[in-house]
Amino acid sequence: MRVGPRPRGAPLLSTARHSAHAFMPTAASTSPRFRSKTLTAALAFLFGSLGAHRFYLYGTRDIYGWAHLLGTLIGIPGVMLLVATERASILGWVLAPIGAVSLFAAFLAALVYGLRPDQKWDAQFNTHTQRKSRSGWTVIFVVIFSLLIGAFLLMTGLALAFQTYFESQVEAAKAISQ
Repeated sequence: MRVGPRPRGAPLLSTARHSAHAFMPTAASTSPRFRSKTLTAALAFLFGSLGAHRFYLYGTRDIYGWAHLLGTLIGIPGVMLLVATERASILGWVLAPIGAVSLFAAFLAALVYGLRPDQKWDAQFNTHTQRKSRSGWTVIFVVIFSLLIGAFLLMTGLALAFQTYFESQVEAAKAISQ
């Protein structure tokens, strides 16, 4: 290891020494099975909150895939409680954001996977195959719809949360003034 000033134009961190993938190969990087970038982005967009994209890339032993599924299973009763109680359930407000994190992480994953260059995708997921990724317009549409629907759901969730908060403040102020 060299100590001293970094040569001009040299990277701050060497990928070979500081990358997590350099020390520990993942199941995806050592498997001879071809993994499609378009299919991965579509799985993240359509079934990402169930962890489908993670299971496709890394197999059923992937802990983050199971975390997506668990978050969704926790979030669904929370949303149902909020709908049934007209946003008055405290337990619903605790459980629903867990599912929302899983959902928004899946939309973000669709964006990240879809926008990754084919060469980087193949270097990480298809090193042991002869096939190379050739992304077309399909992955671009998946990215566009993921951004559109994800942003819409995020803004809707924030609007409902703030509306509920301000309505509760108005009700509390009315109760104090009477």
